[in-house]
Amino acid sequence: MNISFDKPIHVYFIGIGGISMSGLAGILLKEGFKVSGSDAKESELTIGLAKQGAKIYIGQETSHLDGSEDLIVYTAAIKENNPEFQAMLASGKPHMTRARFLGELMKNYDTPIAISGTHGKTTTTTMISEILLQAKKDPTITVGGIVRSINSAIRVGSPDYFVFEACEYTNSFLSFFPKISVILNIREDHLDFFKDINDIRASFKRFANLLPSDGLLVINGEIDNYSEITEQVKCPVITYGFDEKYDFSASDVVFDSDGHPSFVCHDNKAKESFNIKLNVTGIHNVSNALAAIAVCRTLNVEKEDIFTALGECSGSKRRFERLGNVNGVEIIDDYAHHPDEITATLKSARNISHNKLWVVFQPHTYTRTKALLNEFASSLALADKVILTDVYAAREKDVYGVNSQTLYEKMKSNGTDVVYISDFKKIENYIRENCTSGDLLITMGAGDVVNIGEDLLK
Repeated sequence: MNISFDKPIHVYFIGIGGISMSGLAGILLKEGFKVSGSDAKESELTIGLAKQGAKIYIGQETSHLDGSEDLIVYTAAIKENNPEFQAMLASGKPHMTRARFLGELMKNYDTPIAISGTHGKTTTTTMISEILLQAKKDPTITVGGIVRSINSAIRVGSPDYFVFEACEYTNSFLSFFPKISVILNIREDHLDFFKDINDIRASFKRFANLLPSDGLLVINGEIDNYSEITEQVKCPVITYGFDEKYDFSASDVVFDSDGHPSFVCHDNKAKESFNIKLNVTGIHNVSNALAAIAVCRTLNVEKEDIFTALGECSGSKRRFERLGNVNGVEIIDDYAHHPDEITATLKSARNISHNKLWVVFQPHTYTRTKALLNEFASSLALADKVILTDVYAAREKDVYGVNSQTLYEKMKSNGTDVVYISDFKKIENYIRENCTSGDLLITMGAGDVVNIGEDLLK
């Protein structure tokens, strides 16, 4: 079923409160579509959609589908026994997954720009979006987080550029039709779906091969054997990394007292160099910035617009977000939920002046915790003091024989200074009693661990 902005229809979203689903619903509302949908609980996102004119149901019941829907869209998290999913099948109405719907939606745009990779998608999508906004390109944007500058996960612009995240989980990014694709990194993750790293690499290779001959692939040249991913790609390939052998590279990286890096960016094909200062932290964000610069220079964005945008871009919420200060203890929240992300975040924190570095870590899913147990233990050891709380199960049940107690025992045996506290209120009391002025506290994970920092600030 084709989704055309010229022919608005009624679309129902099962799971409309998710960051991606709500963003797609928001685009449709601004394009004149009728939108309705349901979610398990009310949130700021569902309230915002209702204010824009969507009909929102809290809870999922068969009665919510009244037969007027032209298309029903559902997330991968929806189970087959979900009553609305069952009603959808019984109705015979056209239906599709969120990923396929996003693929159909992007056909309305001249240049869909897909940002993929195990880590860094939200930040890099935000960087590219901010640069295009600075350059007056009027992009349409959908991001997997709330972009601070627009205080939203979406922006509806012209049909010229559509900037979006392309997630590999359940191979959803294979449903897309990009004109420009970015591959930031390829690492082990989502092992409840993928068999192993080779299975993941095979999916990224298929993703790269979606590009048309007049498209463009921007890829991190530091990915192991990246040429295996690109060998069959029909379009030009641009590489980036920290070595001058890549098309775009970085050198002379230095950090200010807030951990913000400055560096020299080299466009090695054009044989020109220019200085960049970022408003986000960490060496990993220098790499993300190189990807964003490579895309935007290909789109003929002026260097001055790139300097300005990256110098002002503060990223999105829950990405090294400084929440505030309590009794001299600075509180930062971060979405990191993979060992590589934890390592990057804690190395970033080391560039900020502090006494002790504390981390409250909430593991995300049992399968990830089990598959990467040793890696989690090693990465978290970069902190001075770690507080573990229970696993945020998300879509899973505790049937894998691994939980936060397992991770605690592993870290303890490695000599890490760690405690395990399951109750958030008890964690908050522990922090009040043990953190001292000058310490740095990071709440970390993809679940609801952010509530701890927010409660402390209240």
